[in-house]
Amino acid sequence: MGGRIDVYIDVVNLYSASLYSYLGFLFLLKDTPAYTANKVQVVYHPVLLGAINKVSGNKPPFSLPAKAKYGIYDSQRSCERAGVPEVRPPPDFMARAVTVLPLRALHYILRNFANDTYVAAFHYLFYRFWTPENADLRDPEVLKAVLRDAPAGFNGKSSAAADAKPMFTVSDVDAILAGASAQEAKDQLTAATKEATDRGAYGAPWLWVTNDAGVSEPFFGSDRFHFVYKFLGLPYQDVALLDAPASRGGKL
Repeated sequence: MGGRIDVYIDVVNLYSASLYSYLGFLFLLKDTPAYTANKVQVVYHPVLLGAINKVSGNKPPFSLPAKAKYGIYDSQRSCERAGVPEVRPPPDFMARAVTVLPLRALHYILRNFANDTYVAAFHYLFYRFWTPENADLRDPEVLKAVLRDAPAGFNGKSSAAADAKPMFTVSDVDAILAGASAQEAKDQLTAATKEATDRGAYGAPWLWVTNDAGVSEPFFGSDRFHFVYKFLGLPYQDVALLDAPASRGGKL
């Protein structure tokens, strides 16, 4: 066994599929111990979903009224299954869905901090945008405050406690914001997005999975992990309908 999963995700974008980036991220995070035990490396790449959709010609779900109407049900069900029923988009979603700055900040964190810190920071940005607070991450001052509030080892269960050890120092946060405005971070975000489209991405989460034989295939969405497990040769239990309990007479 072994292999690698390259995960191309956006924190939030005008395309509501970014919610599924968050949900896919949560499922991957939950299964990290199992991936590690099976020698599968998981690598997260911040990308601009809007640019991916533009290059691929994909359109946002809400552009089709019937799909937008159904999406309300699907997103609620998906959030409940992922254990985050409290997830809500902000009322001014269209205005806030500009992710360039936080994505560049994540690229800077990826290059300058430990991987565990990078993954926890990614998680915290997701959390702060999609939970009822709906932090406006396009605002540099808000992003700075969010990063200063981030608790070390964030696990998604609660916001930063007043006495929690911070993920970043004040000087770290200043460096991250400065780095997010530097050309290097801009180039890294552009390169990651291009890598995703070169690998066929038309949305997010986009998974590029390589098995232990060196063979790679793409997988799309937050509900296709059983296919990923099979491709990687990992032991897993698929979804199955159980027999009706005897007390119910065994009838449908």
